[in-house]
Amino acid sequence: MPYPDRFYPVVDSVAWVARLAALGVGTIQLRAKSLSHAEAAAMVRAALEATARTGARLVVNDWWRAAIEAGAAHVHLGQEDLAEADVPAIRRAGLTLGLSTHDDMELETALRCDPDYVALGPIYPTTLKVMRFAPQGLARIAEWKRRIGKIPLVAIGGITLERAPGVYAAGADSIAVVSDVTQNAAPEARVRAWLGQAAQAA
Repeated sequence: MPYPDRFYPVVDSVAWVARLAALGVGTIQLRAKSLSHAEAAAMVRAALEATARTGARLVVNDWWRAAIEAGAAHVHLGQEDLAEADVPAIRRAGLTLGLSTHDDMELETALRCDPDYVALGPIYPTTLKVMRFAPQGLARIAEWKRRIGKIPLVAIGGITLERAPGVYAAGADSIAVVSDVTQNAAPEARVRAWLGQAAQAA
């Protein structure tokens, strides 16, 4: 199974992690903000328990110390968190490392860390959070993929199920999805549709 999976939801609670794992999602990112270290560590442990018997891989966003402490296997860092992270310690602990990028300088910074995947975003406009960067568009996906070669490329930001075929066709190995699942009126059905779409794109 490739890492990360073609469909890569990003959620902010253990309840969502458990819900997605039960549906057969292979890679799930837990991204929760404004926590203390103790709260983050407890949350990561609970999420790992929720995925333990499902085969789903849990990726911990930003809380790399808590991830190491809880025995997680995967971590994802944004550029600001990367600047403060101890990458050698993450590697010594055996964790995979995914990194966010938005421009040329950030891509160069990421590649110096020999990441297990590179994320590019936002591909489309997103209302989820205020972004310092304009939408990247499909052409940027193709450019990034040429530049990173065999490293998996994750596209994120404003991507819906309907837009997914074009994103995969542009060169994305994986699509990270937030609101198209968590804000959907029927999230279970949406996840199943995403899994079917990802299987077709494999």
